[in-house]
Order: sequence, then structure tokens, then C-alpha cells
Amino acid sequence: MYYVAQTDQLVSDGVINTSQADEIQSRARAAMIALCVNTLLIAGILAATLGLVFFLASAASVAVCGGLFLGSGLLILRYGAELYRMFGNASALIGAGMLISGTGIELADKVPDIAGLAMATIGAVLGGLFFWRFRMGFTRLRFAYGAVLVMAAALHLTGVYAAAAEFNLDGWPMPFIHLYVFAVIAALGLTLDLRIITALAIVPFAQMLDTGTYYFTAAYVFYSPESTLSILQLGALVAVCLWVAGRGGPALSRQAGVLMIMAFVVANLCFLVGSIWGDVVGSSYWGPVYADFAGDWTAYNDARDAFRAQAFTISEGVYSIVWALLLAGLIVWAAMANKRGMFNTAMTFAGIHAYTQMFESFYDEPLAYVIGGLAAIPLAFGLWRLNNAWFKPLKPASAQ
Repeated sequence: MYYVAQTDQLVSDGVINTSQADEIQSRARAAMIALCVNTLLIAGILAATLGLVFFLASAASVAVCGGLFLGSGLLILRYGAELYRMFGNASALIGAGMLISGTGIELADKVPDIAGLAMATIGAVLGGLFFWRFRMGFTRLRFAYGAVLVMAAALHLTGVYAAAAEFNLDGWPMPFIHLYVFAVIAALGLTLDLRIITALAIVPFAQMLDTGTYYFTAAYVFYSPESTLSILQLGALVAVCLWVAGRGGPALSRQAGVLMIMAFVVANLCFLVGSIWGDVVGSSYWGPVYADFAGDWTAYNDARDAFRAQAFTISEGVYSIVWALLLAGLIVWAAMANKRGMFNTAMTFAGIHAYTQMFESFYDEPLAYVIGGLAAIPLAFGLWRLNNAWFKPLKPASAQ
């Protein structure tokens, strides 16, 4: 479990001594440097790999060059000194990346009708092989095996989506495909104990109900056509992750924690959509579709109004109030439970919610600010007294 601590204050209070404070600071610095080094290494490997594939632009050249890089890297890792292990990993991964990405590009170019199935199959086989080697291989090769496992998984999942397009899958099968992709990415993140991979699993999970993003000129848009259903879905994931984090080992707790935060972030974005537009629950699944009306806009509007009249609808005002209450409760709970990630996220979205409603709903209602401001004062007092009753008493600056 990671905690934030002011080592100087702890030394001043006599909780720890100077040497212990130096050790804490040294380890924190080492963790940041390691993250920086690994980020630079991975970015360099990705850039060099894709650059070489597109520069050579020939299957034979990519295969030969990739094989040489891979062989050289494995030799360095197997027989070289520890000082040069980083270069061995980089060479091996550039070679493996060239072979795997080159295979995918070649399949898509030469046999587009079966490329998806082929990529999914090859990726699954390679993934199984390198998963076995990662668990059983040499310690000095674990980084390389793990990285190639990520590449194989990427090839497999790209093939899964490509195969879905090849077979024109649409509608109800797609949520199950997204769920499968989510499970593979989450399992990969847990296997490698890499939270950045686990965090990416939220993308296909959110897409199960078509929640996602869209980019066009000078704008990057988040959309959630079923904000209520998406919030329920993401809330269930948060609850599961919270339960797992409290009962699993350190690695499982770390991965469940980051996935919980990502689900909470996307759920809050769905709340933001609902607080501005409201939600007609199920309209994108069971409501009328414009394409079915042969361009008759009037008939489509009439059908849409009829559907909305009998559908379950949540107004933007109700969304705003419920969201504010949930955020307030979560902020208090996260502070009490020392869940810093959840606390920071909830505080961020509380600010976003306040800013949005300030200009969207209450920009001309000064009484709303008076009521909200006066209500916050006893809430702060109650939270302070509750903390002092349950935990070590504190004395905020406002009470001194």
C-alpha cells in the first residue's frame, strides 16, 4: 500500500529518525527514476520497431532484420554482463516487435478476408508460448518474455476485432466480444503486474454499452448513449474491484485498485453527460432508429416522442443532485478509509461538477450559492468531529 508522508514533519514529531526518512526518500526517488527509464525504453522500442517496419516496407526485409535484432538481443541477455541487459532487451524486443507487427500487416495486406482469424490464432499461440516462458523461464529474460507476451496479446485482440468485422458482427454479439477483450487485458495486466495495462481494460469494458470517445477537428468528445445503464455497469465493476482489493494479495490488490479508479473515472464522465442532458433509459437499444424510417424525419420524431413518453426518463436536474450527493459521500468515505486514489478522483469530479453547474444551471441563481455555501459549513464541522471521534484527533487551521 502506498501512502503519502511528509518525512520532515515525521522526523520533527519524533515518529521516525533521520536515517529512516532518508531511506524513504531514496526509495521514492528510485521508483520515479525506474518509471522514467522504463517509459523511455518502451517508447524507444515502439518507435524504432514501427519505424523500421514501414521504412523497410518488405516482408522479407522485415523478417531478416527482425530476426537479426531478436537473435542479437537474446545472445546479449543469455551471455552478456548485467550492465548491458537493457540493450539486450531493447534489441530482442525490436526484433520480436518487427516480426509480430510485420506478420499482422502482411496478413491484412495479402489475405484480408481471413486476416482477422489468422491474427487471432497466431497471437493466441504466441501468447500461450510466452506466457509459459514468462512463468518458467530465466529471471533475466522475464522482461523480454513479458514484453513479447504483450505484443502477442495485441496481435490476438486486433485479430478478434478484425474477425468481427470480417463476419459483419453487430448488435448483441459485440458486447460479448468487448467483454472478452476486457478479460484478456485485465488478465494480462495481472500476470505482468503492470497497472498501466490493467487500466486499459476499462476501454473495452465501457464499450460494451457503446460508451467511448470520438475525435474530430479541434475537439475530443466523450459520449455515453446510455449513461444510466453505463453507470450501473461501472458501479458494479467498482464494487467487485473494491471487494477483491480487500481480500487479494498485493499484486491482485494493486491491479484491482487501478481498475476500480478507472471505472470510477468513466462512471463520473457518464454522470457528467447525464447532468447536462438527462437520460431516456434504453433509447439507443429499444427506441426508434432513424434509418428505419426511410428518411421521413416527421415519422421518426413522432415515434421517438412516443417512445420517450412511456420510457423511464431521468432529468438533468435529478442527475445533478444525485451525482453531487454521491460525490460528497464518496469523498468523506475515501478520506476516512485513506483511499487516496478514490479521494483525489472524487475531488476532481466534484470541482468539474461544480464548474459545470455554475455555468449550466445556476449562473443566474445567487440564492443557490448561498444555500450551498451555508450547507457546506456544518458539513465540514460534522466531518471534523466524526473523524476525531473515530480516529486520532486533528486540528484543522480553521479551528485553531
